[in-house]
Amino acid sequence: MVSITSSHQARMGADGDPMAALDAPRMRVRVIERLRVADMSAVPDINAGNTNAPATMLGNRCAGFILGTA
Repeated sequence: MVSITSSHQARMGADGDPMAALDAPRMRVRVIERLRVADMSAVPDINAGNTNAPATMLGNRCAGFILGTA
């Protein structure tokens, strides 16, 4: 099990970005097949307010990717 805190973000980026751990459009972890990140560590700019709504949206979006409906 891997734990990522808010101080160690899983950076999203384009295919050519060597520092990006995630592909931006599909939330897939590079190098490890069938693994996705569906938490707020994947969000590049976290809002200063309540993060419940963005976290719920991110989880729903990633679930759609996994189920093939997004």
